[in-house]
Amino acid sequence: MLAEELINQKIPPLRPTDTVQKAGRWFEQLRVAELPVVARRQYLGLLHEAELSDEVEGNQLLTALAPWSDAEAFVYTYQHFYYVMEAAVRHHLSVVPVLNAQHEYVGLITIADAITAFGGLSSAMRGDGSILVLTMPERDYSLTQISRYVEEENAKILSSFTAEDETDPYNLRLTLRLNTPDPSRIVATLERFGFYVSAQFRDSGPLGARPEDERLDSLLHYLSI
Repeated sequence: MLAEELINQKIPPLRPTDTVQKAGRWFEQLRVAELPVVARRQYLGLLHEAELSDEVEGNQLLTALAPWSDAEAFVYTYQHFYYVMEAAVRHHLSVVPVLNAQHEYVGLITIADAITAFGGLSSAMRGDGSILVLTMPERDYSLTQISRYVEEENAKILSSFTAEDETDPYNLRLTLRLNTPDPSRIVATLERFGFYVSAQFRDSGPLGARPEDERLDSLLHYLSI
């Protein structure tokens, strides 16, 4: 599931020339904690409802509150659901702006909508599932081989997703959803055969000592699922 499939068309962006009063009215009507500020399709950042304090006059323009926060908090239309949730957790957001390949603003995703659309995530992660993220050179990718190692440990791959590693164009990132709550034996097997498991998650909390493991635990707590 890609970001462009999750865009909520009912929530418009604010413009720098909008008033604080208008922004406050939109927050009340749309029931979100943040709204993007956009000028000529350029994403400038997010305005948080908490920034509209009583000290700010209603007829002031939003330009008076610039610079806006979280200008780096966005995903691209072609990125997977995983990156949407990762951005939401990292920046503590209820909405995630979406940009196209030309870096133009095209809409936003609410986390509530994303979870509803993804459907099976919560049930898959309640005590009987886990997620592994593998990072590897593209030439080493073989889902058939990886699946065989997983099945040798009496588990199944429920779904998988591959994406380019943003830190290295020659690497890719493989996300696996498994039907076992404890993937430790699978991790050991994969690493024995030279695969690097860069993150591993489950509903009951972090596995091992990797700092990446805390992200899904934070996500599940944030979403209360």
